[in-house]
Amino acid sequence: MNIDLEGYYRMRYSLFRWRHNQTWISKTVMAFFMACITGIMAQVVIPLPWTPVPITAQTLAVLMSGVVLGRYWGGLSQIIYVLIGAAGVPWFAGMTGGVNVLMGATGGYLIGFVLAALLLGHFVDRHIRSRKFTPMMALMLVANFGLIYIPGLLVLGLWTLQTTGQMPSAWELLAMGLLPFIPGDLLKITGAAALTRAITPKEPYGEEVDVHKFPGWRLP
Repeated sequence: MNIDLEGYYRMRYSLFRWRHNQTWISKTVMAFFMACITGIMAQVVIPLPWTPVPITAQTLAVLMSGVVLGRYWGGLSQIIYVLIGAAGVPWFAGMTGGVNVLMGATGGYLIGFVLAALLLGHFVDRHIRSRKFTPMMALMLVANFGLIYIPGLLVLGLWTLQTTGQMPSAWELLAMGLLPFIPGDLLKITGAAALTRAITPKEPYGEEVDVHKFPGWRLP
């Protein structure tokens, strides 16, 4: 079987070039579509008995929204996801919705989704080197464990204080909001970084700032 790699490279370049040149209306439609995918992925839920934060698949969609939609628009897709969910559409984890979810135990993670997608979208569109596996995995580790979990843990701690009258210890907070999710998140990040390596072009298609630096980049 002959594999036409050149044809595949041309196709992925054409796709990202096409996406870059779309009008803001078309990009908004694509952002809404990605918000829908996030809502669908959020229904893959594994509850944990000792914490109000469940394991879900939605962070994979969050990470890929920045990669697929690029600068600003990946973040917009997550803003749409959060706003429509807060308005009452039951597409947050476990078919929930409403402002009470945004103000609840998992509200901080939802805010972090926007920040993570904005970061990844910026690097994918502006830095060709970020589209390789190793730098993208490093960026996704920062986006996932920094930009999603820091606001997530802060809001979870405040929610616990409000509902129980006692601020959880650092260990209790980590046990509820971070430690159980590390193995699954590492799997999702590895898969998302590999997928990014495969689908993104390694040629400039828009406003990259490292066009002349990329040929000397040797990381996989």
